[in-house]
Amino acid sequence: MRAQFVLSEIGVGLRRNLTMTFAVIVSVALSLALFGGSLLMSDQVNTMKGYWYDKVNVSIFLCNKSDAESDPNCAKGAVTADQKKQILADLDKMSSVVEKVSYESADQAYKHYKEQFGDSPLASSLTPDQMQESYRIKLKDPEKYQVIATAFDGRDGVQSVQDQKGILDNLFGLLNGMNWAARAVMAMMLVVALMLIVNTVRVSAFSRRRETGIMRLVGASGFYIQAPFIMEAAVAGLIGGGVACGFLLVARYFIIDHGLALSEKLNLINFIGWDAVLTKLPLILATSLLMPALAAFFALRKYLKV
Repeated sequence: MRAQFVLSEIGVGLRRNLTMTFAVIVSVALSLALFGGSLLMSDQVNTMKGYWYDKVNVSIFLCNKSDAESDPNCAKGAVTADQKKQILADLDKMSSVVEKVSYESADQAYKHYKEQFGDSPLASSLTPDQMQESYRIKLKDPEKYQVIATAFDGRDGVQSVQDQKGILDNLFGLLNGMNWAARAVMAMMLVVALMLIVNTVRVSAFSRRRETGIMRLVGASGFYIQAPFIMEAAVAGLIGGGVACGFLLVARYFIIDHGLALSEKLNLINFIGWDAVLTKLPLILATSLLMPALAAFFALRKYLKV
């Protein structure tokens, strides 16, 4: 009988404040969709970092005759055979840091350049002797770039030491910035949702103050009086959480798999899978249930004074 009464009161409360209930559902849905989206964005950035950082190389570019005439780092002339042997020998001694070393000749560099930038006007004016020889170094830990830079930067015959990770860091910095912006918007939406929940519960309690007064007089417990209001907020929040989960599933389906089909158009990006999305849904649903219920509980403690 008590459960039936509580359920009937929930239905009455939701219908009586239909507009505010709808506002709560929408605000909870949007804020939790942003919350889930920010978690998925973090997973995506971490996945991309693991994928790309594992492929980045440190390149030691060697001086050629053209560099000797124009680059201060090559003022002592083009790299010699002895200098190349010494560089390679020193790299061999750094086995704790270096995983693999590959050599690219000027002819190979020219061939690769033509394959990638053959349509560029500059490509027709370049000759193989203008290209630089280089050592491409695969590190065991991409964070150890500075060890290579310190050892070889400024050495005779070395034009420059370049780390591809620096380029990726700029990209990941941008993605992380966008993620934090989404989290800031999410936080504001959560505050709005909490304010709406508190106001909705108070309006509902005020509109039923006669019933709650009678219940107090007949000796109903505080929790029994509060339960319908708390569950109203929890149900509205849970509906919003369900909508948020739907947003995430639809976004994953249409943005990555179909519709925009980014997984097909951007083959170089290792996108997160469905498992990453599905593991976030229970957290979103739990948050959508507990957050409104707790907000309503603390609001009612002061408002009903029971």
